[in-house]
Amino acid sequence: MSSLRTSRTRLVAAAATAVLATLSLSACNDGTGTQDEGSGSSTSPSSATPSPTTASNSPASSAGKAPSAATGSSGAGSAGGAGSAGGATTTTARTPAPKAPAASGKPVTCEGSTTKTVAAPLTRPVNHMLLSVTNTGSKSCYLYGYPAVRFGEAQAVPPVIEDSQPQAVVTLKPGESGYASVNLSATDGSGANGYTAKSLAVYFQGRSGNESVGAGAHPSLPAKGVYVDDSLKVTYWQQSMDDALSW
Repeated sequence: MSSLRTSRTRLVAAAATAVLATLSLSACNDGTGTQDEGSGSSTSPSSATPSPTTASNSPASSAGKAPSAATGSSGAGSAGGAGSAGGATTTTARTPAPKAPAASGKPVTCEGSTTKTVAAPLTRPVNHMLLSVTNTGSKSCYLYGYPAVRFGEAQAVPPVIEDSQPQAVVTLKPGESGYASVNLSATDGSGANGYTAKSLAVYFQGRSGNESVGAGAHPSLPAKGVYVDDSLKVTYWQQSMDDALSW
């Protein structure tokens, strides 16, 4: 019997030893023993930091550079399109060139309804009067030829001084003025059929120069009137006052 008990005791001890060995092996494989210490060493800084080659080719690296490019082209992006590299595309480049203002229309012929005419007798040259015509309309106008003037009840208009013809038709923009001078009478008294006129009408020629066009002007004269005789002459319309007064 004692030998049987001794055998059973040995079997129990061996079984216990096997159980302890199994428990020890499980402890080593559940991450809490030596294997856990090895896992901690695998997360060292040298192994966690990506290599330079990996960083330069990764999407995350490209995303890291995006803010600097976006800053340079943020205005272009808000304008409705992605800019080119380096932010070269801008809002100004995408904005169409401003259109030129619409034209007010083609020039017309100057006449009484779109102009203001002033008649001013002069002391120098003596026996002269200056006609000033100012464009009061919204379009440029042409002063063709010369003024057809009529003093008082005269039936005919005086002739023009041919040598006073300018090289180009006088053109008046809105607000600009053109000029002509009137030789009222002979300075040496040689004129005949003189009289004092107290009213004046000025008519405007068309492009053909054969007839008046539009409304005439009726500038006022001094209360005492002006003296005229049959030496009465006018100049062509001039662009400058000096040119008008040189005749």
